[in-house]
Amino acid sequence: MDFKLPIIMSLMCCLLDQMKGHQEKHKCGSSGSETCKDCLTSGPSCAWCAAENFTGAGLLVSGRCDSVPGLVQKGCPEAQIENPRGSTVVQQNDNVTARRRGEEAKPRKITQLQPQKLLLNLRIGEPQTFEVKFKRVEDYPIDLYYLMDLSYSMEDDLVNIKRLGTDLMSEMRNITDDFRIGFGSFVDKTVMPYISTTTDMLENPCKRKEACARPFSFQNVLSLTENGSLFNELVGRQRISGNLDSPEGGFDALMQAAVCEEDIGWRNVTRLLVFSTDAGFHFAGDGKLGGIVLPNDGKCHLKNNMYTMGPYRDYPSVGHLAQKLSESNIQTIFAVTQDVLPVYESLQYLLPKSAVGILSNNSHNVLQLIIDAYSALTSEILMENSRLPEGFQISYTTLCKDNRSRSGEEGRKCANISFGDEVTFNISIVAHKCPRGTDDFRVAFKAQGFIEEVEVVLKPICQCECHKDRVPHSPKCNNGSGAYECGICRCNAGHVGSFCECDTDEANAIHMLDSCRKDNGSETCSANGECVCGRCVCHKSRRNPSHLYYGKYCECDNFRCDQHQGLICGGQGQCDCGVCKCFPGFAGDACDCPLSTATCQARTGQLCNGRGNCTCGVCVCSDSRFQGPTCELCPTCSDVCAVHRDCVLCRVFNGGLRQEDCERQCSHLNITLVQESANLPRAHHSGGLQKCREKDEDSCWVHFVYQAEHTIQHPQVHVAKKRECPSGPDVLLIIGVLSGSIVLVGVALLIIWKLVTTIHDKREFAKFQKEIVDTKWDMGDNPIYRSAVTTVLNPKYKAQ
Repeated sequence: MDFKLPIIMSLMCCLLDQMKGHQEKHKCGSSGSETCKDCLTSGPSCAWCAAENFTGAGLLVSGRCDSVPGLVQKGCPEAQIENPRGSTVVQQNDNVTARRRGEEAKPRKITQLQPQKLLLNLRIGEPQTFEVKFKRVEDYPIDLYYLMDLSYSMEDDLVNIKRLGTDLMSEMRNITDDFRIGFGSFVDKTVMPYISTTTDMLENPCKRKEACARPFSFQNVLSLTENGSLFNELVGRQRISGNLDSPEGGFDALMQAAVCEEDIGWRNVTRLLVFSTDAGFHFAGDGKLGGIVLPNDGKCHLKNNMYTMGPYRDYPSVGHLAQKLSESNIQTIFAVTQDVLPVYESLQYLLPKSAVGILSNNSHNVLQLIIDAYSALTSEILMENSRLPEGFQISYTTLCKDNRSRSGEEGRKCANISFGDEVTFNISIVAHKCPRGTDDFRVAFKAQGFIEEVEVVLKPICQCECHKDRVPHSPKCNNGSGAYECGICRCNAGHVGSFCECDTDEANAIHMLDSCRKDNGSETCSANGECVCGRCVCHKSRRNPSHLYYGKYCECDNFRCDQHQGLICGGQGQCDCGVCKCFPGFAGDACDCPLSTATCQARTGQLCNGRGNCTCGVCVCSDSRFQGPTCELCPTCSDVCAVHRDCVLCRVFNGGLRQEDCERQCSHLNITLVQESANLPRAHHSGGLQKCREKDEDSCWVHFVYQAEHTIQHPQVHVAKKRECPSGPDVLLIIGVLSGSIVLVGVALLIIWKLVTTIHDKREFAKFQKEIVDTKWDMGDNPIYRSAVTTVLNPKYKAQ
């Protein structure tokens, strides 16, 4: 069974390829393409014949569009076939950087993606596939911006954040030697109802003796720097602030941190943004509560490191924020408390390359949270691409470290990638239609969260090479009545015909139409074509483009002929104007009669085993009792073995028939003797040989093979001289078995008797002991008892 499966799969694949090829061929033929450009866009297997005289009289221009084998079969020279193919051209292919810890290299000189630039020539419907390698480089530079909620509830957290700079610097040195850190803070929009706008609440929003900082929307406290001590110093000066509602204005701060690249100091390296809060967030639409209706514009509005458009523009939406974070290649780490964790876990799936960690009540675990989140983010590689033009489709496949192939959305990413690991993504792009315009398109591919990009230029193939040789007002087209392009004339307005030889006014003239009617009939071109300039241009069948009409009046076709087994002309001939022209070796109205007798050949070499005639490759048995492909079976015939049993016995073993009967009835048999039945020829019903096994008078089996060819006058019988006789009874064995059986039965009976008596005695003895125990004796005197001792007292005796 195992060896059959690959064969079956191969046959199915071949069948599918064949069906696909037929479908593509029909697609090309049925597209009705009038130009080479239309033909190319019909399908990847469609080609155009640019030969000048390819379409003669009575043939449509769309006949030039077909598969390459179809055009060659029609007589188009291969050099005149337009069939451009797509290709992938690598224009820049720098190797990925093999950098080790301690080696100096500028971020711009570090390469993690290969190749860097490609050109894809895309034939419509034909995918182009290329490989993109990603290698995670060790000691890659990191920029980290810490964005903190400074509302009143985060007061205890601020104490621990003041020591974060030097601690984080020290810890990140284990990952990279090039690390920078920055700090920003936020509260909320400075309008009602987010904060109280009274004078005393603006000066001290915390309602306590120790004054708090004035509320603000977002402040860039420290741009990215390598000085961890400066981070501690500036953060140490920060004071807590306050607001009225629970959600904060963190989205405003995230947007400004993403778009104000120069103010924040982002470099083209790994960008991390830590967002620390214990509350939810406002988003687009919430600004209406404060009378703010202008949407967020996604631009930088920092002045003196303060966000100035907070009171005037609404919060950004989640989608808008995700777009800006992705454009800036920023990976976000949400360090939030347990009570708001579900909110930010839901937000994580909407933002690119983000992670969520649980922040303790006083933020003492923020350092470990950042390290863990960074490891999780950078160990997963997620490929993304810029927007594709309309009509283009992209697919990803990859083989990750676990050697499991992934496709679809899973094919975009690989997890558990360590430093030095290399991952290969196979990216396939296919164009389903030609875009508007002739400009090329640029698509960028990158690993999410990384700056480097692979630039891919898409160049659709929507025009034939012969288009460059277009001759306007060509003399070939009725002295300049059209342009000659790719073997055809494209007529100017007012002209029709294969060579623009007719005016549109004359094309429908009565005398022109009369020349397209057969025998002065009423139908033009037999209703199977169009009359163009007095000549019939025949149509193709709408159901099947391979079915053609032809002839001077389109009166003939290649599909209305007799069929056999659902095929025109049985698939063994060509239909020509209603008549099957059979291929050699076939005959009949539907070419359904093969002239070969190979299918009637029996194993004996005879046709139909000599019992019939071969007609159209099928045996017609002359004797109605016989049947089968070669008349080899006879279900109603007598058993040939029983019929010849007596003859075999009398001829070979001197048994069965009497001597005179044997000579009279069995002399026609040619008997060949062999020593044993194993030496007999192998029997086949289809070969005329039948193996027999019959019993004689001694109950012995006789083996012989009969050649059942009734056309042979002296049938051949092969007989084994050695019979299979049953052996006599073994007396000693029988006596031994009987004696042993008697002894065994006797011993068994003795054992059973002994067991029964033993059990019975035990029961009786137990009963006796019980009676002794239960017996009670009467202690009274017997009235008839007299003692044998007589006592006589001496009257004279006196005791001393």
